[in-house]
Amino acid sequence: MKEYTIQSIVRVYAWEELPEEDRLLIEEAKKATNGSYAPYSGFRVGAAARLGNGTIVIGSNQENVAYPSGLCAERTTIFAANAQYPDQPVISLAIAARNKEGFLSQPTTPCGACRQVISGVEQRYQHPIRILLYGLDGTHVIDSIEALLPIQFADSYMNC
Repeated sequence: MKEYTIQSIVRVYAWEELPEEDRLLIEEAKKATNGSYAPYSGFRVGAAARLGNGTIVIGSNQENVAYPSGLCAERTTIFAANAQYPDQPVISLAIAARNKEGFLSQPTTPCGACRQVISGVEQRYQHPIRILLYGLDGTHVIDSIEALLPIQFADSYMNC
């Protein structure tokens, strides 16, 4: 038997500790929650991606009465960015969520499907995506999806 340890580093910043460009990206993610269609859950998620050329692309969760037909904010954002700017890597991705009470005190994290998509985009562009998870009590900053999905299904497996 072999055993190994997986370690993830997550930095938590107060709002005023974040660089201006991170605060701007988070504000865009917060605004993106207004475009959310969440009549069933009332859980509104917005995401904003900064691309290699500085462009910011936003997206939000879109629910459907047939739940599996909906899509998360992270994937709507990344897919829109990849479709509109296929030659530009995603550099940073900010995520914000709110419910009927307002923005959450603790950040929400990408679901498993979104984590796999983010992983695929990192592999596609050979560039880590810095993830900013906004919460009123602090923003969690992660340098790459590997911290949230340490054992990934990779493109290289398709060539075995």
